[in-house]
Amino acid sequence: MGKNISFIGSGNVAWHLAPALENAGHVVREVYSRSPKNAAKLVDRLYQAEVKEDLDFSESNSEIFIISVSDDAIDDVAQEIVLPEDALVVHTSGAKSIGILGYTASEFIGVFYPLQTFSKSKKVNFEDIPICIEAEDPETEKALKSLAKSISKKVVSINSADRKTLHVAAVFACNFTNHCMAIAEDILNANKMDFDLLKPLIVETLNKSFELGPHNAQTGPAKRHDFETLDSHMEYLDNNERLAELYRLFSQHIVDMHPRS
Repeated sequence: MGKNISFIGSGNVAWHLAPALENAGHVVREVYSRSPKNAAKLVDRLYQAEVKEDLDFSESNSEIFIISVSDDAIDDVAQEIVLPEDALVVHTSGAKSIGILGYTASEFIGVFYPLQTFSKSKKVNFEDIPICIEAEDPETEKALKSLAKSISKKVVSINSADRKTLHVAAVFACNFTNHCMAIAEDILNANKMDFDLLKPLIVETLNKSFELGPHNAQTGPAKRHDFETLDSHMEYLDNNERLAELYRLFSQHIVDMHPRS
């Protein structure tokens, strides 16, 4: 049976999660955002939602309230939001504990964390996205599991400490990996070379990492302890102290993780 849901926040996560929940048979009733214009843009993607202009949801017909705002705004929202009786309220953060929602008036609090990178311009398939949930009581956990399973094939219960561990790992695997590709693109662009040259290498690297495991898939001069090449690369980066330091730190870490046999 579908749930009535309200969203607080209209950023990247809400942009994809709200339509996914509606497509699964739930109804998004309201969207609140500090920017009413952004709330209206999300409402335009939904069937019958309305823009909510304040955080007083005391007369709302929704049963579930999803706080999907930046991490540093969750605390303020939790203290300001007014909820109807028996409302279930969750946040979608990977880094913040469930306890941050203790400021709300609700007895039923939880976390509904989709483990994925979201951009408004890029479609995602929620069926393949792990949903990490946390609750303080069995009934809330049951409700969140049901909601998560309506959109995803991978639903896991995980506490706040383990979710932080997962989030740190995700930053290394996703954000830092993408940043390294941005650095590579800048290096090539500075020399009027095309980033497309690296794409087959990047795809094969990821495929090997998935198939063999990241440690077994590691290659390169640091893995081989090829210090002559490492020194040559450091010399190439001599005019960019920050990149040279990053290269040194990464290379040393790989050397340490792959000692000579």
